[in-house]
Amino acid sequence: MLEVKKEGIVLKKTHLGFESEGVLNPAIIEENGLIYLFYRAVSKKNYSTIGYCTFSSPLTLHERSDTPILYPQFDYESQGIEDPRIVKIDELYYLTYTAYDGVNALGALAISNDLQHFEKKGIITPQIMYEEFEHLTESRGEINEKYSRYNIHEHMLEKNGKKVLLWDKNVVFFPRRINGKLFFLHRIKPDIQIAEFYELSELTPEFWQNYFLRFNTQIVLSPRFEHEVSYIGSGCPPLETELGWLLIYHSVHDTINGYVYTACAALLDLQNPYKEIARLPYPLFKPEYDWEITGEVNNVCFPTGALVRGDTLYIYYGAADEQIACASLSIAALLEEFLLNSTKND
Repeated sequence: MLEVKKEGIVLKKTHLGFESEGVLNPAIIEENGLIYLFYRAVSKKNYSTIGYCTFSSPLTLHERSDTPILYPQFDYESQGIEDPRIVKIDELYYLTYTAYDGVNALGALAISNDLQHFEKKGIITPQIMYEEFEHLTESRGEINEKYSRYNIHEHMLEKNGKKVLLWDKNVVFFPRRINGKLFFLHRIKPDIQIAEFYELSELTPEFWQNYFLRFNTQIVLSPRFEHEVSYIGSGCPPLETELGWLLIYHSVHDTINGYVYTACAALLDLQNPYKEIARLPYPLFKPEYDWEITGEVNNVCFPTGALVRGDTLYIYYGAADEQIACASLSIAALLEEFLLNSTKND
């Protein structure tokens, strides 16, 4: 088994109104000697914005803003901006987040060239109702029955004057183009899917219609083990290693004590990220301390940001949906563990 060190809590909520209920699920990126954290800040009534701070080292807070850096401005995000992730591609920063309008939760994008000013590009995931999704995906055969269980929304077609759409969250870009294309992971429960394209302008309704016609080929990871039996979702942006793309993701198990969220690890092929090379058959880490077991949502370790320093991988995660914590481990040891758990040998 891998040795994972829980470094503890690195950021707590404050008495400021925009983050008085919790801070969690940060996007992490290092530039010019500083580590930038863009985190979900929750106020009363579960209204989320994106807070901002910098760290001078992986565990040392440097400066912290007393106002959000991103907040709802448009109808599609009117009830909250949640769970950011960030990468740098072609000298441009891509910050993805979940936009919530009170009815639908969908993946959205903001871009920046200085980590201070962001241009919102809107929703980049499909905007379709479940019935259309089912019609398209099942045109070539049945799909996992869990898709209807998790996404049918009690057969509601409309709520509060809005169409009830298929929820598509956890959008995470790969940190470079692969064979000239942009790739991102996203999650329609219960699996993790992948999308590829040359430019954002390609993400039209027609693109997604064709995507769903070949939906089974777009699934990159499905639940396999007991700790991920309910569903899984993208976590940190993939990290490039000598063996493949290292993916830290979250898994969910519905137990008698409720959902338990754990951090997990898999390896994808560098040139063909649709291909799973290896996966750990056990959680990388799971809720075990009070601050992970009890909070706004109990039993949650939700990884969203990662940082590499030498052989050490620092994983930043939301702990019980209330504060931000960090865990660390050896990358070399993790890669060795993957060699013992390659998918082709299962």
